[in-house]
Amino acid sequence: MLLGALACAAQPALAQNRAPTPPQTEGPFYPDRLPLDQDNDLTMVTGHPFPAAGEITDLTGRITDLNGKPLRGVVIEIWQVDNNGHYLHTADPGADKDANFQGYGRFETGLDGTYRFRTIKPVPYPGRTPHIHVKLQRGGRELLTTQMYVQGHPLNERDAILRGIHDAQQRASVLVPFLPSRERPAELTARFDIVLGITPVS
Repeated sequence: MLLGALACAAQPALAQNRAPTPPQTEGPFYPDRLPLDQDNDLTMVTGHPFPAAGEITDLTGRITDLNGKPLRGVVIEIWQVDNNGHYLHTADPGADKDANFQGYGRFETGLDGTYRFRTIKPVPYPGRTPHIHVKLQRGGRELLTTQMYVQGHPLNERDAILRGIHDAQQRASVLVPFLPSRERPAELTARFDIVLGITPVS
């Protein structure tokens, strides 16, 4: 009985220690024309023989609620600039756009709440530190829009959007280390776990 009581008492503490991922601006460059290729591999475009330029990265993570329960059926979208700093958007024409970079991808979580993307390590562009935009939806309802950042990048301290996260724990939660891959030495891995501060309707 004592063990059961201790376990129950620990649940609120666990929830308090699990900081919800902070919402952030969508920004002006969510793709205004979604690509035909919308899978979770942004480094290869269907019909193109060559991969995207940049540091290839396996981006993974898990989507949970505040109690650590994995959330299935969540559609996660990401979008970011190519290795030359251009978005997949008509307002960012860029003559040097990388035609081999998909720029946008989506994935739906399964029972364990995990997701996986193959993309490139984000790069800076004028006015912004490197980042990847993230949006979560389920059943047509938007759950969260946020951004993730490269941990330790020198431009982080000057980025107004990142600095707008005043809670230290929440700010730390969007700073992601990009590490050498054990399976593919020439590539990187990154893990961004997302905690929803709301309970999505099933």
